[in-house]
Amino acid sequence: MEKRSLGWVLIIALVLLGVFAVSLLSLMSLMSEEEGFVSGGDKIAMIPIEGVIDEEMAKTVNRQLKQYGEDSRVKAILLRVDSPGGGVSASQEIYTEVRRVKEQKMKKVVVSMGSVAASGGYYLACPADLIFANPGSVTGSIGVIAEWINYRELAEWAKVKPVVFKSGEFKDTGSPTRELTERERAYFQAMIDELNGQFVQAVLEGRKGRGAAGNEIDEARARALADGRVFTGESAVRNGLIDATGNYEDALKKTAELIGVKGKPQVITPPKPRDRSPLLDLLLGAASVGNLLDTARFPRQLTEVDTSVRFKYQWR
Repeated sequence: MEKRSLGWVLIIALVLLGVFAVSLLSLMSLMSEEEGFVSGGDKIAMIPIEGVIDEEMAKTVNRQLKQYGEDSRVKAILLRVDSPGGGVSASQEIYTEVRRVKEQKMKKVVVSMGSVAASGGYYLACPADLIFANPGSVTGSIGVIAEWINYRELAEWAKVKPVVFKSGEFKDTGSPTRELTERERAYFQAMIDELNGQFVQAVLEGRKGRGAAGNEIDEARARALADGRVFTGESAVRNGLIDATGNYEDALKKTAELIGVKGKPQVITPPKPRDRSPLLDLLLGAASVGNLLDTARFPRQLTEVDTSVRFKYQWR
């Protein structure tokens, strides 16, 4: 029995030693990346903004903007945007931080658009010193959308009758179990118009006076372009929404020129999320099993439909 117990102790010790070794190697690798970041020479930081913009993305991008904004060796930030936009608030979070880094930290900011940089993806690009897009990139879509699911008829078919107590006329505006009243429609439209006005103002502040001769952006033109339509990269240049057509390398080269770097610039990117060690997954497996049991016990969480009203700067 004593030998068997000793064997188990040795096995457990080896497992723990393996976890420690993997963790140590990961930490050393991370420290190596950080050392590469703070080594000498002017640098350009490239931050990817990919996918639908939500609050989690805004937190991640803003953390990176703040990190590079505080580092004196980073002279410019290149945003690589490939996004149809997303939440109004999340888009504005990134937009505000881009402005702060440019105006307060005195960093040059350049945007390179991928396949799509529309609505919120265009909104956050407006403060940039220069905006590049491929000739066939899709951008623009200046505007706001709000949508939700209404299942009133389904509830009536199922003979389910909702009961609501509320403190004011508009407290349940957007309820999925009834139609909007005319006053509620006017109320929502006023919010849409206000949010659209904020978008137009961002375009004006970033792009006023830019555009081909006769197409320079002023308030009237900005409002005319803010009807939700999208533009190709080529037409966006003509309308002053972006500065030039070109790919990522073109944008990078111009960014280097802006900060006086000759030759190939040093480009740094945020570290990628690391995969967790299989050994660590094994040790933490109990928690995962617990989560699966919770899901099985409460399947309602998997079938709930979000019927809340969300306002978006997003191309649909």
